[in-house]
Amino acid sequence: MKKLAVYISFLLFVPFANAQYYLRGEIKNEKSELLQNVKILLHSDKNVYYSGTSGGFGISCHSSYDSVTLIADGYETKSFGVKTDIFQQLILKSLSANVTKNRPKLISVTKDRDFSSTYTWYVSDESYFSLVENETVDVNKFPNSAFSLNINKASYSNIRRFLTTKSLVPPDAVRIEELLNYFNLHYREPSKNEVFSLESQLSDCPWNAESKLLFLNVNARKLDMDKVPPSNLVFLIDASGSMDLPNRLPLVKAAFQMLIKNLRAIDTVSIVAYGGSVSVWLPPTSGAEKQKITASIEELTASGDTPGESAIRMAYGLAERSFIKGGNNRVILATDGDFNVGEVTEKALDELITKEKKSGVYLTCLGVGMGNFKDSKLETLAKRGNGNYAYLDNITEAEKVLVKEVTQTFFSVADDVFLNVHFNPAVIKDYRLIGFDNKRDAIADSSGELEGGDIGSGNSVLAIFEVTPKNDFAVDSGTMISPASVSLKYTLPATKNRREIKFDCPANYQSFNNIDKEYQLGASIAMFGMKLRQSKYFPITDWTETERIATNAYNPDSYLQKQFVQLIGMAKKIYVKKKMKYKD
Repeated sequence: MKKLAVYISFLLFVPFANAQYYLRGEIKNEKSELLQNVKILLHSDKNVYYSGTSGGFGISCHSSYDSVTLIADGYETKSFGVKTDIFQQLILKSLSANVTKNRPKLISVTKDRDFSSTYTWYVSDESYFSLVENETVDVNKFPNSAFSLNINKASYSNIRRFLTTKSLVPPDAVRIEELLNYFNLHYREPSKNEVFSLESQLSDCPWNAESKLLFLNVNARKLDMDKVPPSNLVFLIDASGSMDLPNRLPLVKAAFQMLIKNLRAIDTVSIVAYGGSVSVWLPPTSGAEKQKITASIEELTASGDTPGESAIRMAYGLAERSFIKGGNNRVILATDGDFNVGEVTEKALDELITKEKKSGVYLTCLGVGMGNFKDSKLETLAKRGNGNYAYLDNITEAEKVLVKEVTQTFFSVADDVFLNVHFNPAVIKDYRLIGFDNKRDAIADSSGELEGGDIGSGNSVLAIFEVTPKNDFAVDSGTMISPASVSLKYTLPATKNRREIKFDCPANYQSFNNIDKEYQLGASIAMFGMKLRQSKYFPITDWTETERIATNAYNPDSYLQKQFVQLIGMAKKIYVKKKMKYKD
């Protein structure tokens, strides 16, 4: 009888213990606008959820009463008590400053009225910085344009990932300077003992007959691989549950295994892995022990949450303990960027890396994955970590970054590199810097205090200005004086000595068809980027002219350039189809 009573009690208790409640509602701002991608922390199970495209949410929970905390960029974080039997109308208040650097999922698009203004960009759970295009600037008011240089190339391979999956590209994923960096165009090795060489070219603007293009080309010297200093590398590998897909952890493992093949006995490798917990997966090991390092990487499996902050701290600590004076000390982070434990916001990560980089350790970020890819976080880390950032969309790209371009990726020849361009008001009426859009706040900065980027061995950086000559000045007359003067400032990594190179852009106007083919290709790449961004500074045209210029300019012996022409064709089909579908 006693057993029967226990059994009946158990039957009565189980339904309540396992009862499922469904919390539903929507999230708005003070203007009653629905908010997408608001992070919802459910206190009872400590899981994170997100509001959907309509601002609504539905969450299974185990109690009729619960509480949530809502987090969204540009809004005050707020907690609410909630009941599952009431449809929740939750309101978030805008921050007073409301300087929003990052809008996950929802990407604000400023495009032509016929097409883009009708689109709300929703990219699963990916996040990108909101970019504001550089404006056309009056030379008489602001003759100086200062911008930092870096060798980030992630944007191009990320765009390729969207187009090869027949998807529209989020406009804020397009960083034109990174598209140009990807091809290392017009590389000319500097003279012996020189760190950099500078060149410029003035030519026609293919999309605006009233304007000209000023190409600025900065080339970094190549290091002698037989003389490069030893490397102290810490592989910081995300082995969390979100990495458990073929294009994530398996791709990262294959990438690092390719890198290991080129290590020398004087190089040191350590591994920090994080997934649920953080651990030193491999203590400092000589590059001669390739089998041991490879086996250690192969044993990694994906599981758990993503304590990225703790992992970064541990990796930097390990790099500092193994620090090689005068060597190449670098943390190489491979992740989808989806940190969900500890400091997770771009601002917090910015502060963390700014503090850690004082140790003299560089940071390289390798992004992988799709759907929850956090481009904005990795861009922040690389920018603040005196490092660079690449996106690996496939094994071929991994080989390009970690094998073919290993010196460009991992061996720095200069830090804190930036250009200051002073336009001649007697020659140039106005100018617009194409790309470098996240550097707009520096456009009138000529103080030399702008924080610059890191440039690796053998890199070519190409910057393009669209300029309008003065009406009474004929650029093709042969009497033109210098349109601009350039100052390149940088720091030598080993000595920390600050240096400056000055360069006067020559009056070397040539028609577009007569300039170097790689400059022509650079123009088509800029056109491609502006078309994908649907820039207000680019005319509403079809893809034909961009495709024509690229087809005439590309090197058929270059696989990458040939692939770029193919990507234009892919984009043309995708965007034309989408536009036709919209009109229907």
